[in-house]
Amino acid sequence: MSTATVSRALSRPERVSLQTRERISEAVRLTGYTLNQAARSLRQRTARTILVALPDIRNTFFSSILDAIEREACGRGYGVLVVNRFAGDGSVRRLHDYFLSNRADGLLLLDGSVELAQLLVLTGEPANVPLVMACETIAGAPFHSVTTDNVFAAEVATRHLIGLGHTRIGHIRGPAHNGLTLARETGFGNAMAASGLAINPQWMFAGGFEMERGLAVAEQFMALDERPSAVFAANDESAIGFLSGLRRHGVECPRDVSVVGFDDLAVAAHVWPPLTTMRQPREALGRLAAEALIDLIEGKPRNRVPLHTVLSSGLVVRGSTAPMVAAAETVVPQRRENTAAAFLL
Repeated sequence: MSTATVSRALSRPERVSLQTRERISEAVRLTGYTLNQAARSLRQRTARTILVALPDIRNTFFSSILDAIEREACGRGYGVLVVNRFAGDGSVRRLHDYFLSNRADGLLLLDGSVELAQLLVLTGEPANVPLVMACETIAGAPFHSVTTDNVFAAEVATRHLIGLGHTRIGHIRGPAHNGLTLARETGFGNAMAASGLAINPQWMFAGGFEMERGLAVAEQFMALDERPSAVFAANDESAIGFLSGLRRHGVECPRDVSVVGFDDLAVAAHVWPPLTTMRQPREALGRLAAEALIDLIEGKPRNRVPLHTVLSSGLVVRGSTAPMVAAAETVVPQRRENTAAAFLL
């Protein structure tokens, strides 16, 4: 039997007779043969691999997304490479290296901080790298994207606090110049305006997506002469850091202040008090984004106009929010110098 016939049976079995396939399968079983994927990639000039670029792999928000991407890619016969915090000088050159060296076939970008002009170089002639964005987008970018309804979800979170009777509501922003920060701040403002509530600039806290930023906001909160009775944080990590910082000063949630986060990280249900938050459909986000990218790589029909898939988030009510009538309306406990113990259950 010729090597060409064996090769066809392994790579294009539908082109070989059933009897021949059975003979080859038995030979493969007896010899323990495995496909040399690296050699095959060099020959076919495809890597059967997608590259996933993250803004910060330390953020546990991405874990479920990456898991879903890996599962979808594996089911389609693709591997996954992950690049962490690549934005900045030389970032696109670094990405180019993956494609020039034939290590990846397409890019799944989970970071909206990259300059659009740089990405257009990557996706244009002669590289023509297939690209799909997830989680974040870039204004005017001609790429398929899969995101969640950040503006509306932030409105829902803020309306939840308003519905509990809170009128003095603050907001912990995300990082500056970030699309998610702007979207969630816009949703917060929309809900406040719709209810005829004024936004106090002193209660618009410059934050970030890390617990450390939430801790810093807690210090700012304690220094205020007048404090909000409720706070909507742009993500769970900053909300959890905020809760921890308040406990160090003897401020109890939701007795003294109600707090809502965003994302529904696994830890959100296990802090004290359990965090009320907006649950993002992270598994669906990762799966659909990987599916869209692999379809592009394989040349499957897709609308030339960028398709923007927007998934819905849902409110998960836990113990960190309570009606205003049950919250303290007088003076919040004064600052304490002791550092409270861990607040995890």
